[in-house]
Amino acid sequence: MTENMPNATSDDTAQGRSVPPGGAIRGRRRPSLTSVVRDEIERHIASGALAPGDKLNEADWAARLQVSRGPVREAFRALEQSGLVRTEKNRGVFVRIVSLDEADEIYAVRGVLEEAACRALAERIDAAQLAGLRVQIDAMRDALDAHDQDAYARANVAFHDAIVAGAGNTKLYDTYRRLVGELRLFRRAALGARDDTMERSLAEHRAILTALASRDADRAASLMHAHVNGGRQRVHEAYEAQQDDPQHDRARPRSRTA
Repeated sequence: MTENMPNATSDDTAQGRSVPPGGAIRGRRRPSLTSVVRDEIERHIASGALAPGDKLNEADWAARLQVSRGPVREAFRALEQSGLVRTEKNRGVFVRIVSLDEADEIYAVRGVLEEAACRALAERIDAAQLAGLRVQIDAMRDALDAHDQDAYARANVAFHDAIVAGAGNTKLYDTYRRLVGELRLFRRAALGARDDTMERSLAEHRAILTALASRDADRAASLMHAHVNGGRQRVHEAYEAQQDDPQHDRARPRSRTA
């Protein structure tokens, strides 16, 4: 994840854009190269291509991106600091598994942070910020019409990211980004928990945007609280459904942003 507060609509993880092939990133300075490697691995985690419990092989990633093993090793360290992977002595590096209890704790903290962000943003929101949020609402609507859960998830992430970034509090934003990154390890199935999940989610996002546009801080915060709590409930529904599914691989819960 980046150190500075980015514009949500340009964030590679939120938008799902791919990093250039390995051959195109050779020759960059080492810190930048490490960041590119880290972002590429993070993108695979966000998309579900790497699932919780998967092992990350240093040599394989170096070969895939056509880089030396040093930047890959440094990227693993950065991902561990951001809570996305864990290192097991004598075993290697693995995508972290988040339990249901831990997910509940993360949702509780996330709710507090996003409520605070809504209150702050409602007091300062400008035309450009509103336009950016509307772009993501439109993207969610288009994804819903196309029944594209992955596209919906990317626009969803970008909408929330823009709200928290727009609040103007760097510490709040950094904490939020770490929590959201950890939740990606848990909630991939949440949008598919019920047939009407994306429809309800889109309506909730539209209501939040309307409150922000009206500069109604109390209503925006209240709606965000209800929305985050609804996301937590959808995760529980998806988790319970997976546990009842005899074909479900319990060791590898996949993630999607809810």
